Amino acid sequence: MAQKRSGETTYKETSFGIISRSELIPLEIEGIKKAWDFVLKKSTRGNIPFTPAFLRKVHEVGFAWIFPKMGGKFRQIEVSVSHHLPPKPYAIPQLMEDFTLDLKMRLKHLPSTDEQNFLKELICLLAWAHHRFLWIHPFTDYNGRIARLLNNIILLNLNLPPLELKVETTKGRKRYIEALQKADQADFTKLEKIFEAGLRESVKNW
Repeated sequence: MAQKRSGETTYKETSFGIISRSELIPLEIEGIKKAWDFVLKKSTRGNIPFTPAFLRKVHEVGFAWIFPKMGGKFRQIEVSVSHHLPPKPYAIPQLMEDFTLDLKMRLKHLPSTDEQNFLKELICLLAWAHHRFLWIHPFTDYNGRIARLLNNIILLNLNLPPLELKVETTKGRKRYIEALQKADQADFTKLEKIFEAGLRESVKNW
């Protein structure tokens, strides 16, 4: 539950009490590390499964220790994100089931790494998966972070290095939001360019 207080922006109710945004940031960073460590541990046993249950588990590991009422649970409220109105909460379980099945099918038909069109098709896949997950907006919060983890899980399964989307700066964030809004209109060009730049940089530094 967010609260406003004098001299601060927002406060949130957590398992550590009601804390400010500045106090929450390091917890969020730690949460992402917990989620990624969990993913890496799972990867040692083979390919990571793409299922709604696994994505809920990643969210739970990352954020339930901060927000026990929300972590690992699909959204139960209606929300709006910028100009986008995500689906009703009751539709989320089926949408996530369809999304993960689509993802597995697309991965199955991805060209092999030695084929000329592999990189292009991979970029298209990453952009589609990222946008579709955010369009569904399955969790109350931290959908962007889980979407970025999802991209890196895909790459991990393909034995490729993780990528970092440049979305933390004001300019990078603006470009990213504009790309997502274009993707809402079925134009993935800008989003694919962001993924291409991130992927090329990660491969170069691999």
